[in-house]
Amino acid sequence: MADHPQAEQPAAQGAGPKLERRYFIDVERPRLTPAQLMAVVQADVPSFSPGLLADFERTSGAADTLRVGDEFHIKILGPWNGNVRVTHVGPTSFEFITLEGHPEAGRISFAVRPLDGRPDALRFEIHSAARSRDGLVAFAYDTIGGGKLMQKATWVEFCERVARASGGQALGPVTVETTRHAPDGTTEHDTTHA
Repeated sequence: MADHPQAEQPAAQGAGPKLERRYFIDVERPRLTPAQLMAVVQADVPSFSPGLLADFERTSGAADTLRVGDEFHIKILGPWNGNVRVTHVGPTSFEFITLEGHPEAGRISFAVRPLDGRPDALRFEIHSAARSRDGLVAFAYDTIGGGKLMQKATWVEFCERVARASGGQALGPVTVETTRHAPDGTTEHDTTHA
């Protein structure tokens, strides 16, 4: 770990609209329970991310486990590299916060739970709440759109890999729900399927 840990970069420090995104996939007849599946993900987070788009490299913490305080450097295709720190680890979930210099300011959580009304199914979900680090990133990410498309492709593939690791059958494509909270207080909602 570095002598001077990087400062956390919460959404309040960012610029532009706050974007909340949910990426989720439902799986029927998984061979693993939610806790077993999450243990597999926590043991090797980098293997669930498409390395060409977002390559996770552990910079602190022990291999094969995930603990609060662990950090990862993420090499993101294009000028989007950044670091994250683990802020929560539970039996069926974990969370990262972005660190100073990351293109986003905010948090992202990963969770597995039984699917409502389906004892034979589960849902894996990624939920992010973030703003761009600064106005330049906001323009490049949101207005031009390249970063947004890359981020969506990364987390959709992550969801699909987790679904495959469960040993079950996906009930459909990954759903992406976006809520945009503008500085003027207005909100916009959008739902797409990958």
